[in-house]
Amino acid sequence: MSQRAALPLDVQNSYRARYRAMRPGWSSSGEQLEALVRSYLTPGSKVLDLGCGRGGVVELFWKDVKLAVGIDPDVPSLTEHRAHGMPVIRGRGEHLPFAGESFDLIVCLWVLEHLRSPEVVLRGVHRVLRPGGHLVWLEHVRSPIAPVRWVQQLLDPLLVRLEADHLLRDPLDHLRGEPVAIERLERSRLGYIERGVARKLSASGNPG
Repeated sequence: MSQRAALPLDVQNSYRARYRAMRPGWSSSGEQLEALVRSYLTPGSKVLDLGCGRGGVVELFWKDVKLAVGIDPDVPSLTEHRAHGMPVIRGRGEHLPFAGESFDLIVCLWVLEHLRSPEVVLRGVHRVLRPGGHLVWLEHVRSPIAPVRWVQQLLDPLLVRLEADHLLRDPLDHLRGEPVAIERLERSRLGYIERGVARKLSASGNPG
């Protein structure tokens, strides 16, 4: 579920600092994502990092919440997890080893596009979220722009075979079948990266 960064983190941060000096007020996509996730947190939050890999946005605040847990099937990634002391377990999203309604927030970054059965994972996410809890996702998705989607259709078979990276999916295909409310949905300019937030509804169809 994890992905390696194209550049070392210190090099990325150096480039960001230079650009920020030229463009005051600019924030990176990572900083925007962190701000989005933090907006759904309280000191009493219980958070699941689904497909945590070696770490991600959750590692930035795991000490500020009641509980933060990471899950990933890749043992080397868990062994090298950067947030030393944060609980991480080996497991798969298709079989989440948690009781129902265990978490207030689930963060899922660059994960669903790699899974064989994302609909199964999203049903599990719904099960372990409490009513009123939120799922935040960031994924490659099929673009609504025809020329971009055409390129995706050409690349998809190769990337699925090499990296299990499905370019023509969209979490919304499956989330719309669950009792959730889509609170936020943003796309990159070319439409192939999607960032979204869904809130779990109660059995009555209202927020918990």
